[in-house]
Amino acid sequence: MTEDLRSLADDMLATMYDAPGIGLAAPQIGVMNRLIVMDCVKEEGETPRPLVMFNPEIVASSDELNTYEEGCLSIPEHFADVTRPADVDVRWVDADGNERTETFTKLWATCVQHEIDHLDGKLFIDYLKPMRRQMITRKMTKLKRELARE
Repeated sequence: MTEDLRSLADDMLATMYDAPGIGLAAPQIGVMNRLIVMDCVKEEGETPRPLVMFNPEIVASSDELNTYEEGCLSIPEHFADVTRPADVDVRWVDADGNERTETFTKLWATCVQHEIDHLDGKLFIDYLKPMRRQMITRKMTKLKRELARE
């Protein structure tokens, strides 16, 4: 792993925590690398668990499903329930260049799937019914126009 990639991962973690968010994918900041960072520890006083994942891939998914309300730094102020596999096994390379595999459950499973989706050009709104997705897309287009005028 190069020092530039480690630095990028550190910057992404800082951006994610500052947002505040629980995950961030490199394409969200205009970097076309297969890199995600995440930390789903949300309880005050709990030890953070930042994860840096290069080339993450889901190698197995449970048949059992979970539904979580998802939001996204790319689509501010919009949230929706999304149903995904409850558990996933993920393989990735860590910041030290070691291959890792772990089973993620609950919020961690949702987050890692959400972030890997970003690497594949997919957003959480792609899981919504067309009418709801269209409503959010229209609002984002309007916001983009308003910001461009400023």
